[in-house]
Amino acid sequence: MDKLQKALDFCIRHQTVVGYSIVSLLTAASEHIFSIVVFKCPCDSNNMLYGSVFLLVPAFILFLLGYMVNARMWRLLTGSCTSEQRCSCSPQGTCTRYCHVLAPVTARAAVAPLTWIAVALLGASFYKCAASGSDTMRKLMCKDKTDDCHRMLVKIPCNETALSKKADEFPNLQAQSQMIGWLLIASIMTVALISTCVSRCYSPVSYLQLKFWKIYLNKEQEVFESKAKEHAARLAEINTNCFFEATDPAPFQTPSNEDWQKISCLYTFNSEEQYYSMIHKYVNTNRGNSVRFGQGGQNPLGLGFVDETNASESGF
Repeated sequence: MDKLQKALDFCIRHQTVVGYSIVSLLTAASEHIFSIVVFKCPCDSNNMLYGSVFLLVPAFILFLLGYMVNARMWRLLTGSCTSEQRCSCSPQGTCTRYCHVLAPVTARAAVAPLTWIAVALLGASFYKCAASGSDTMRKLMCKDKTDDCHRMLVKIPCNETALSKKADEFPNLQAQSQMIGWLLIASIMTVALISTCVSRCYSPVSYLQLKFWKIYLNKEQEVFESKAKEHAARLAEINTNCFFEATDPAPFQTPSNEDWQKISCLYTFNSEEQYYSMIHKYVNTNRGNSVRFGQGGQNPLGLGFVDETNASESGF
């Protein structure tokens, strides 16, 4: 049991890395199944279209799914098109906030599609099919040659053994695909490392305070969900009893629409009066009625986790 508890604690502490790893493994497994079971290169003039569809369309679908399951995006968009202003922000500030939110959301949504493309390039099946039918490859390899060259080029994915004797005449598409795949992986890791270093470098709080902040948010979310269930159960019981007993309900305090809107705003950092969440800010600014509630300003990338406390639940 101790080992199991340690494993659970490790997963909780590194839930972001574990989550990305699981998504990447599932994506890689799906790509492998697709390339073996579903993908069959036609080896004709449709090679380019067929191979490109299998390489890029699933990646695009995974990218859209990444947006759909991100709770922070839906927290930003929900109700933003109504005439009522949910949070006191200038149009310029609202645009800046959207950009600050969409940048990390896009980065997270890109994990699965980039994994698909990288694994597909390493496997080389999709690339060989697409490249063998591309006009660029045909012009490059079949320049000043007969039409037989083009017919043999599109047959490469289906009959590599027969064409191995003419390896000096045709490119090694598998090698090209794998090189591009490794370059893509190296580029992704480099960008991810640089982005993480920059966001941590410009973090407005120290490492230990950041650690405490994340602990507080997890605990606050646990208490919020517990209290919300308890409050909803009591309200449901009162309303149900009044329905069956044909009586008027007793006064019952529940947050107003305005209260819900205030704690649903995206978090902004204020170094003068620091709050660890919008609920923390709400209860310390006279239920959000103080002028200080609308004050803030900074949206550090390193504090994006504040709005993702409930990211384990899809906002879709």
